[in-house]
Amino acid sequence: MGDVEKELRVSKIKTGTVIDHITSGKALAVLRILNITGQTGAIISILMNVPSKMHGKKDVIKVENRKLTKEEVNKIALAAPDATINIIKNFKVTEKKSVELPEFIEGIIKCSNPGCITNTSEPAIPRFRIVSKTPVNLRCVYCERITGEKELLAQF
Repeated sequence: MGDVEKELRVSKIKTGTVIDHITSGKALAVLRILNITGQTGAIISILMNVPSKMHGKKDVIKVENRKLTKEEVNKIALAAPDATINIIKNFKVTEKKSVELPEFIEGIIKCSNPGCITNTSEPAIPRFRIVSKTPVNLRCVYCERITGEKELLAQF
């Protein structure tokens, strides 16, 4: 028997979105953010813990025939702040952008403090200031509680 090719190759997509430079091990969180369950028939490619020159290891997700909303991109920034979004048309990258954490996050996640006004019947929308990017830590503008990466990812 000859040498067997040991590298699995993932084909290019004709149209859709490639989310690259996802923090290693965070691809499943990104899939939850995008509400991708594998039940829709859409073709999804997921690469986890692949070599990266910039980060050592990374995850990559390819989603055929889907463009992300601004809210989805903001959520991805919370889970994978170094990710890049590549829009693919006719097998070519037509747009490439890095996700960016805004100064404030509003209405996307809940405060981890059960006593916070945003977790009561008051009409207060959860709002957080970004304290740090890596790891992601958010401070509630109402109760000042810090929500860390673990609590944050549990909400997706």
